[in-house]
Amino acid sequence: MDGHRVLIAGISGSGKTTLARRLGSRLGIPHHELDALHHGPNWRKRPEFDADVEAFSAGSSWVTEDQYHSALGDLLWERADTLVWLDLPRRTVMRQVLRRSFVRAATGRELWNGNRESFRDWTGPDHPIRWAWSQYDRKRDQTAARVLHHRHLTVIRLTSPEAATRWSRSPVLAGRREKGIYATYSD
Repeated sequence: MDGHRVLIAGISGSGKTTLARRLGSRLGIPHHELDALHHGPNWRKRPEFDADVEAFSAGSSWVTEDQYHSALGDLLWERADTLVWLDLPRRTVMRQVLRRSFVRAATGRELWNGNRESFRDWTGPDHPIRWAWSQYDRKRDQTAARVLHHRHLTVIRLTSPEAATRWSRSPVLAGRREKGIYATYSD
């Protein structure tokens, strides 16, 4: 489907990548996982990251996660036509990020370019568990402020994993959307 440029916002562990993957499949548009584009070997930023994001976001259809704002600025916000905000309660986010990190560390599964998560990483200040806890309010406030600044976006605010699943399966996704609609879906 042509003409969907979807940005998924939320704190680490809120389910951005899972929802982006699901939407890409549902809408038949490419999902560009920012973590996969960003992380080179040894968790270092890939030199091609900025150019890769510039290239895909210039296209007419894509879905990606709202991350790396310090590197990308408002580029994705300006180019998106739809923002899906996973505004989940802190307890839900923490449950999800703990489960995800535990599975990743226990299995030793490769994430991107040879990088793996381990239990010893959990003590680092930038580990997703600690990040999700310490940055929850800040990320929420920043997203709300960006929504007000980027009035061209159709904004969908989802307040539970169940609402996200229901919305992502909804027939409304296939139709055209009016810009500026702000809808909240919750349980």
